[in-house]
Amino acid sequence: MNLESKWLEDFSALAATRSFSQAAERRFVTQPAFSRRIRSLEAALGLTLVNRSRTPIELTAAGQLFLVTARTVVDQLGEVLRHLHHLESGQGEVMQIAAAHSLALSFFPRWIAQLRNEGLNIATRLVATNVGDAVHALREGGCDLMLAFYDPDAALQMDAEIFPSLHLGMTEMLPVCSTDEEGRPLFDLEGEQSVPLLAYSAGAFLGRSVNLLLRQRSVRFTTIYETAMADSLKGMALQGLGIAWVPRLSVTAELERGELVICGGTQWHVPLEIRLYRCALVRKANVRLLWRKLEAGGNSPDA
Repeated sequence: MNLESKWLEDFSALAATRSFSQAAERRFVTQPAFSRRIRSLEAALGLTLVNRSRTPIELTAAGQLFLVTARTVVDQLGEVLRHLHHLESGQGEVMQIAAAHSLALSFFPRWIAQLRNEGLNIATRLVATNVGDAVHALREGGCDLMLAFYDPDAALQMDAEIFPSLHLGMTEMLPVCSTDEEGRPLFDLEGEQSVPLLAYSAGAFLGRSVNLLLRQRSVRFTTIYETAMADSLKGMALQGLGIAWVPRLSVTAELERGELVICGGTQWHVPLEIRLYRCALVRKANVRLLWRKLEAGGNSPDA
């Protein structure tokens, strides 16, 4: 097999842009030349990597798997060259982690601080995003690790052998609302005829969990606001606009200050598991080191 490293960089650029013209511009070649190089890569591999009938283009199943290898090879070559030219100055490689917004703001800083206190001095780059984009990044090699709440539906779409995961901790979603001048909840799940709901956008995992709970308990509700971000729902709840189900780790300070209160008993709480995912095809040394530590029983902060 005769592969050129520039073809791997071309393919990575194409996967990132989903456009032959944009990728060619990024690689400083004409589009016809760029297209020939991608076809040369496919010919050398004996595989079709790109579905050209779609706009924007899509990677085939083989292309998605090969992208992880292509990016890893390109990254490893870059690391070796930087070491040889003394450009790293001892900084070491950076671990890129994609995380759900609520975990990025609350859980991640304490988790990394604890790992460093235990002697694991890893350099990290955090990308806070929605879960769908985080899964996409992990699948295509755009990040080294993914930090997310465990979603049984999403787990069914990810091969556990290729994308293994580790349990990091448990938390729960709590129904919270603002208070009146006497510190009492503005709303009561047990007594309200119709709950003013601050809701998650359609399709969001946290939203599915809340909607399932409301259906099980036959609650009538009026949706007055929707978003994909738990912290935005918290902000609306602080303004007294309704009830929001928010991860406990996102409202700890507000509950302690009495700015928000839990407006329902434990039967209204939704358990959440925090997991860390990686791609088994990626062989970065710092990722393997962290994974071994966590498998050996590395602690996580209370969630």
